[in-house]
Amino acid sequence: MHEFFYGVLPYIALTIFIGGTIVRYTVSERNWTTKSSEFLDKKSLKWANPIFHLGLLMAFGGHFIGILVPKFVTEAAGTDEATYHMIALAGGIPAAALFLGGFLWLMKRRFFGSARMQVNTSSTDKLLYLLLLLTIVSGTAGTLMNISAGFDYRESISPWFRSVLMLSPDVSLMKDVPAVFQFHMFMWMMVAIVFPFSRLVHCLSLPFEYLMRSNIVYRRK
Repeated sequence: MHEFFYGVLPYIALTIFIGGTIVRYTVSERNWTTKSSEFLDKKSLKWANPIFHLGLLMAFGGHFIGILVPKFVTEAAGTDEATYHMIALAGGIPAAALFLGGFLWLMKRRFFGSARMQVNTSSTDKLLYLLLLLTIVSGTAGTLMNISAGFDYRESISPWFRSVLMLSPDVSLMKDVPAVFQFHMFMWMMVAIVFPFSRLVHCLSLPFEYLMRSNIVYRRK
């Protein structure tokens, strides 16, 4: 199972993520949407949405540096491990607070808001929210549990992920990784598998035209 989770499942997830996304865009382009519910409930979305997306961008930036940039590169740039860890915490904790807080706010709006909102929530939405919740919570828990720098993910998870991208997975790197981080790795693969079939595909669009288009006018009830 260790070989499967870290040597096979990542490729299954990435294949479905890439292939499924291409098929959905090619076969069902009109269904390529986030299914905006702003017209159903705009008040809470005004703050929850930007908070969530700001936390998402911050978390993505931290993961990009921590996972894809090798440890020797930051050390060659003059940043020792202690300094790097402090910088990671300074960015990671606020990112986790915004990311998780914004997501919980969106969940409250989605599942405990108006009856119209609940009617417009599909089974796929429910599964997606569950997977995202487990992914964000496990990532936040890992960040908080590692405040004392007891685990260096840049010597295990980071090189493992890069080995996956190089098509030569070194599953031995994940052997002694704490359970919360292993669970976090499993959850991002689950999100990648569900991605092509959910509203998440909208993040691959280029929404810059929204900055220039005319406002869409809705009449009040």
